Amino acid sequence: MTQTTPVATHKGLLLALTCAAQFIVVLDIAIVNVALPTIRADLGFTQSGLQWVVVAYGLTLGGFLLLGGRLADHLGRRRILVAGLTIFTGASLLAGTAGQAELLVGARALQGFGAAMIPPAALSILAVTFDEGAERNRALGLYGAVAGISATVGVIASGLLTDGPGWRWIFLINVPIGVALVATALRSLPMDTPSRTREPFDVAGAVTVTGGLLLLVYGLSRGAEHGWASTSTAGLFAGSAALLVAFVVVEIRSRSPLVPATAVRNRTLLAANLSAFFTFGAFFALIFVGTLLMQQVLAYSPTRTGVAWVATSGISFFAAAITGGKLAEAWGVRRVLVGGLTLLATAMVLLARVPADAGYAADLLPAFLLAGIAVGAAAPAAQIGALAGVDGAMTGLASGLVETSREIGGAVGVAAVSTVLIAQTGLDGLHAAIWVIFTIATLGAVTALLGFPREARVTDALPTRDAVSR
Repeated sequence: MTQTTPVATHKGLLLALTCAAQFIVVLDIAIVNVALPTIRADLGFTQSGLQWVVVAYGLTLGGFLLLGGRLADHLGRRRILVAGLTIFTGASLLAGTAGQAELLVGARALQGFGAAMIPPAALSILAVTFDEGAERNRALGLYGAVAGISATVGVIASGLLTDGPGWRWIFLINVPIGVALVATALRSLPMDTPSRTREPFDVAGAVTVTGGLLLLVYGLSRGAEHGWASTSTAGLFAGSAALLVAFVVVEIRSRSPLVPATAVRNRTLLAANLSAFFTFGAFFALIFVGTLLMQQVLAYSPTRTGVAWVATSGISFFAAAITGGKLAEAWGVRRVLVGGLTLLATAMVLLARVPADAGYAADLLPAFLLAGIAVGAAAPAAQIGALAGVDGAMTGLASGLVETSREIGGAVGVAAVSTVLIAQTGLDGLHAAIWVIFTIATLGAVTALLGFPREARVTDALPTRDAVSR
């Protein structure tokens, strides 16, 4: 698939389009959390069934991201972005009008499937629209800012909408936004033009890796609830491992592999994916634990809990949009990621000491601000590293890989802290969970330190555009 770089379209419009598309994808990961008790009462969910309002979206989003990236490379960025937005918007309408628990869970799964097509296509569009270097870094800085604040904005919106017009609007609000984004994409993006030579699509690779990731995310979710040693959890992990091993075998034998060997050998790409895994594993776990801390220990209302995250969202957006890309260009991706993850670990040290009568300004706000700065710096740096030197025809794959790492990292982080909270309740359990987040962030800092090549600037030691090719 040879795709036209959209140079004729105003770059600012494309940046706004891709950022808005990314925003609604990440927003819907967190926007249901505060509304869950109300949803349970209205639709008659059981306590064990209620988790599927969250899990169904995360499962399909995390499982199909890599496939979405490869589809963008093979079928076209514009086509896949529009398809993903259309499915996501229709599923949001279905979720907002659902009258039964089963229908809501099915709609959430369909939302996740549509959402899985959006980030790889959007990030790929950015990669081919903006020249590698300072221009692309600035664009990815803003894109990373949106990714960094979306989850916390989701918590804020969840509280305000649930206490206001009702929980159904956490889904219905996506409908006008989705329609506007589809219309903008159709009007502003050039048509995808097929190449004269058609490469075979790696169906077996797509099926095995997607199935393996789906079972992995499902196993992580089930392990947190039923225990890591349970037969069902072990069976899911075994099935996941078998499918992922089969994927490796398929890729070795395929003439047109889903993940080319050159991508696996790209040290910067691998390090960027690991950094995204640890960054968002720690950050999503922080949102989960922080929300429980404020509602269960400090007795915050849903609205007050949402508003409490404003400081994190605001400082994260500022850090990423104003300094994220510039810092990566001036200091190098490696230094920015090490510094950001170290700062995130420091924030957890502060939060792990909060008392049962903690005040927001004195006890929570310093940690929330540090965490926002940390993610604001680290998120765009990971994306810059993942796309550096990647050939234009492979940007969908690289984008899908880094987005998959982020979502799987988030699932692992939340599952890890959930396991601690099941074993230990109350403030002590929350403190223990915060130390788990500290460990995740610290592992991320060490991985970034050792994984990336040592460079003075982001472009000095990165592969050339031909380093990752078909």
